Amino acid sequence: MTQPRITRTPFGATADGTPVDLIALHNGKGLEMSVLTYGGIITSLKTRDRDGVADDIVLGHDSVAAYEANSPYFGSLIGRVANRIANGRFTLDGQTYALAKNNGPNHLHGGLKGWDKVVWKADPFQDRTGVGVRLEYTSADGEEGYPGTVTAHVVYTLTPDNRLVVDYHATSDKPTVINLTQHSYFNLAGAKAADILGHELQINADRYTPVDEGLIPTGELAPVDGTPFDFRTATAIGARINTAGTAGNVQLERGKGYDHNYVLTRSGDGLQLAARVYEPITGRTLEITTTEPGVQLYTGNFLDGTITGKGGRVYPHRSGFCLETQHFPDSPNKPGFPPIELRPGGEYTSQTVFAFGAR
Repeated sequence: MTQPRITRTPFGATADGTPVDLIALHNGKGLEMSVLTYGGIITSLKTRDRDGVADDIVLGHDSVAAYEANSPYFGSLIGRVANRIANGRFTLDGQTYALAKNNGPNHLHGGLKGWDKVVWKADPFQDRTGVGVRLEYTSADGEEGYPGTVTAHVVYTLTPDNRLVVDYHATSDKPTVINLTQHSYFNLAGAKAADILGHELQINADRYTPVDEGLIPTGELAPVDGTPFDFRTATAIGARINTAGTAGNVQLERGKGYDHNYVLTRSGDGLQLAARVYEPITGRTLEITTTEPGVQLYTGNFLDGTITGKGGRVYPHRSGFCLETQHFPDSPNKPGFPPIELRPGGEYTSQTVFAFGAR
């Protein structure tokens, strides 16, 4: 293996002329990752298969212009609030806030210009924990309709044992809401693989949050037992995904596949298992642990072959999956869900760890 190293190079500019850099991180043990200052986007993530062959396992683009023009949140940091808020509205301390509606009648992933579409300050580092980059962004009071000036720090670290650690921190000068996540689309079979249906997935959850026609949670915490949503034991993603249209599972029909939040089975605080994934052809594995109470499984249902990504590759239907650790969708409007309020003097903290391997 090589020595750990970091490089920083220009990567063009946004449409308004703001320069964008690419930070390439190498942990010296076979794990390589590239990150843009635009959106905190993970543009490339290379891991080794069972034969020691490295390949890129995330979807993305080759230019800032392509990310700006046609990207379904490939590799992005999502904020202020990940996932959907019903009708683009929520009430906090008796005041109602109107947000941008960018997903039909609803608000999605921070709005028209969420944190996936801004340029972050970046400070690469190498220390005893590994190699990484500290990202910082200050979101102005009223941005996309949210109250409070929020200062956010997100740290990506590649450790010597082939883990990607993502640490989130935020403070606010007014009461507000916040729910951050990382939106990488994975395909452990590699850059030229067709789809992710053969990946074997395990999710540490007995319950999930069913959705209405607009993909807003109904508020129910429904058991996965006896449903296509039961991934408590490792099961191929594609094994039951086409229940929609055959047996008529209304939840799969609404999501056009899996696009649902799972209620993780937790005991206490700290990092706990969210999911495990195994790709049988290459042997690549992914284990995700998190401090978050939920994880959104999304199976690339809206990828349809119209997006051309890295190296001219066309991304067909279900060519990537996302496992977005998070608080639950529409939490500000669901009193029974874990709250996402952030108040002055407090600090939002969250951690998710992606551990890569092969067998």
